Amino acid sequence: MTTSTIPEATALSLDALITPTAHGIASRILSKTGGGSLTLFAFDAGQGLAEHTAPFDAIVMVLSGRLVLTIGGLEVVATPATVVRMPAGIPHALEAPEPSRMLLNMLKAS
Repeated sequence: MTTSTIPEATALSLDALITPTAHGIASRILSKTGGGSLTLFAFDAGQGLAEHTAPFDAIVMVLSGRLVLTIGGLEVVATPATVVRMPAGIPHALEAPEPSRMLLNMLKAS
C-alpha cells in the first residue's frame, strides 16, 4: 500500500503544502507506505500532542518555531534544523510554545 498526497518528481514548498489553523493543529500526510509515513504538521502557539506511545520509531524534524518534546520523562527543546528520534514504545508528548512546523517520519520495523 502506498498513499501520497504530493506529486512525484516535483519540487514543492513545504510552506505551501499546509495551512496553519488558528488555535489548532494542521497536518497533511505527504507519503505513506507499509514501511512508514511522512507527515507535515503546523502547530499554533500553545498547541501540542498529548502523551502517547507508538510501536515504532518516530523522527521529528523541526522546520520553524520551537517544540518541547517530552520523551520518557526527558524534556528536549527542538528548534529549526534539528532532528529528534523518539524510540518505539517510549511515552512521548509535544508542546509548541510558539507557532511551529515539523515533519514527522514514522519508521515501522520490518
